[in-house]
Amino acid sequence: MTAHPNAHPDSHPIPQEQDYPLSPVPMDQRKSVWSMGLILLGFTFFTATMWAGGSVGVSFDFTTMLLVLAVGNLLLGLYAAALGYIAAKTGLNTALMSRFTFGELGSKLSDVILGFTQIGWYAWGTATMAILLVKLTGLPESLTTPLMVLFGFGFCVTAFIGYRGLEWLSRIAVPAMIILVAVSMSIATDAAGGLSGLLAITPTDDMTVAAAITLVFGTFVSGGTQATNWTRFAKSGRTAVIATLLAFFLGNGLMTLIGAFGALVYQQADIVDIMVAQGLATLGILMLFLNLWTTQDNTVYNFAVAGCNLLRTRRRKMVTVAGAAIGTLLAVMGMYEWLIPFLVLLGTFIPPIGGVIMASYFVGYRQRYPDVTTATLPAFNAPGLAAYVIGSAVAYTSPWIAPIVGVLVAATAYSAILVVSQAVRERRAQVLGAL
Repeated sequence: MTAHPNAHPDSHPIPQEQDYPLSPVPMDQRKSVWSMGLILLGFTFFTATMWAGGSVGVSFDFTTMLLVLAVGNLLLGLYAAALGYIAAKTGLNTALMSRFTFGELGSKLSDVILGFTQIGWYAWGTATMAILLVKLTGLPESLTTPLMVLFGFGFCVTAFIGYRGLEWLSRIAVPAMIILVAVSMSIATDAAGGLSGLLAITPTDDMTVAAAITLVFGTFVSGGTQATNWTRFAKSGRTAVIATLLAFFLGNGLMTLIGAFGALVYQQADIVDIMVAQGLATLGILMLFLNLWTTQDNTVYNFAVAGCNLLRTRRRKMVTVAGAAIGTLLAVMGMYEWLIPFLVLLGTFIPPIGGVIMASYFVGYRQRYPDVTTATLPAFNAPGLAAYVIGSAVAYTSPWIAPIVGVLVAATAYSAILVVSQAVRERRAQVLGAL
């Protein structure tokens, strides 16, 4: 098999279990759409996504709700797929691509933003598992903190192993979760009186379509921005696009639909609460465990990849354990209670990173990055950083769909800066030539 055009000659000797944190993934280590699709589905099967769907479910009639969920998740899927395509073509993840976009030192900005967001979600998931397990089983509340420590380090085992560990877990957990969801939703449909009963349910809350799409798109956009950690293993750009759309359009769409469905029928958005209401408490606990584990190991893996780029170290396993320790500490300290609103706010500032990367790859480098392991890059790429600030500022003040606005404005701003800069250089060369 021929080497990837961006693969460095020294990239093959890097231990495979470290998952190439600072170099392109060689072509002989690429994975199938089935392998990546399972991992990404496990990542998008996330409890918090259901809550977003629940907010949408009580605000619209059944038909409009389905349309909103379809549009929001399709936009999310297309965004993640575009980054996934670049990752497959280059073998690089978002952290490494950021070096070309923001510079050697400037890329550390994205490392901090992306890494902190993921470890924040890890803290929330760890605390949620411990608290709900105590609540659902009647265990003494004094066990909550020890359980947080247990789950905090336990969830990171598959991420510590690497891609193979994530895939192994997803092969078991994803089919099991799909079966559990199918059983629960079948019971919910009967409880609502079938399709006619669902169509007869009237909204109890009020939300604009733009706000609903923003909620659906924004809840998991940070994950979509870092899905490149797995799509860089794709055998082709097509494979990456298919796997990403499968996960972020269909997988995330299913989670938001479950939340909306549950909110309509049971006034509960979380699948665990729904199953408890249906008398399926044991299955609900199993669903919670699988749901959180398949997302937790992915989030701490994301943190490790961003951390490796930040610290310029190949010791991904060590950074993974450190991330689990930080997330566990945050959970025990109770920071998860106020962390989620801040993490949702970061959903406004994360998408512009993806927008600038897209413009950098397609416009700036014309779909071919130089070798990241040998390229000489500036400490700070001023145009990329300026475009990111512009995109973030416009998104933050936008009354429309903020994450999408951030992506489009950041990409447009960077493209415009590149085109104008090139025109100025060409004009200057003409003037000097005439002299």
